[in-house]
Amino acid sequence: MSRVVVGMSGGVDSSLAAALMLESYNDVIGITMHLAGNSSRCCSLDDADDARKVAEQLGINFYVANYTKEFRQEVMKPFADSYLAGETPIPCIVCNKRFKFDHLLARARGLGAEKVATGHYARIAKDEESGEFRLLRALDSTKDQSYFLYNLSQDQLARIEFPLGFLTKEEVRQKARNLGLSTAEKPESQEICFVPDGDYAKVVEELEPSSLPGRGEVVSEDGTFLGSHEGIHHFTVGQRRGLGVSGSGRLYVSKLDAKLNRVVVGDGRSLEHTKVEVSNLSWVSNEGIPDIFCAEIRVRHGHDPCPAKIEVLDGVATAFLDHPVRAVAAGQAAVFYDSDTVLGGGSIKAAN
Repeated sequence: MSRVVVGMSGGVDSSLAAALMLESYNDVIGITMHLAGNSSRCCSLDDADDARKVAEQLGINFYVANYTKEFRQEVMKPFADSYLAGETPIPCIVCNKRFKFDHLLARARGLGAEKVATGHYARIAKDEESGEFRLLRALDSTKDQSYFLYNLSQDQLARIEFPLGFLTKEEVRQKARNLGLSTAEKPESQEICFVPDGDYAKVVEELEPSSLPGRGEVVSEDGTFLGSHEGIHHFTVGQRRGLGVSGSGRLYVSKLDAKLNRVVVGDGRSLEHTKVEVSNLSWVSNEGIPDIFCAEIRVRHGHDPCPAKIEVLDGVATAFLDHPVRAVAAGQAAVFYDSDTVLGGGSIKAAN
């Protein structure tokens, strides 16, 4: 009997993923990972109830796994620390790696299942010549989530199914309607699950109250004092609104200096970058990557990939972009693509 575990978040995507798995597996088990607490708009107990209803409709076994303690330590606290370091973190990268796959795959094996499936919009293909697995963009470019998955290993890709990778969002909803799934019309959240109201600074203050930097200076790019701020965790690179200072034209955050507790602002010209340094590298192929290669680089999820020449030295990739890219922020992910294939990626260290 073939068995698969499906990560069910309570939304339409993972609900349909579970339904599609019934077409190719004899035994499907749904698991909701309770992560961020009841104030979350994702992975909450309410979402678990929605997932349970779908599991009952499909006639599959269903469990809720509580990972709130681990999620706080592995995702939420590093998120706060990153903001306090003057970075713009992207917790979905860590969450996908550690919870949607590391923890879920371990639990699946404990249930006698070698495969897991999720509702991610991405594709996996096996290269028949090398025997390695490739991570590919979803066919629906507007929903593609491959950017968040660049650090999956070959062992993980061998055990993962992405049944939605060939579908559009509307096709997913229509299939869910046709099956009568109770989540077919459920709206999707666009926010970080543990920041449901978008107030990142408030979350940082709740998580790390003893590490808050306090008041600091807002300065121009030449160091001229313009005003004060309540903490650099209130700002991100490229931000225009809520700066608390004014100038002769529009001002943007161009740099966050955690050591001096300074917010540097300018007219926007300094937001244009042609060189990006990337650390904490992870490559999809076990064969790694050449020291020098050409690829497309995506510096944030909504960014159109930019052609670049990449040089790798001592564990740091330096990308020389073919054209300037605006508001590249330390702490975000940089992901390298060869057409639809994800080569790998890492954390943005600096941009010039």
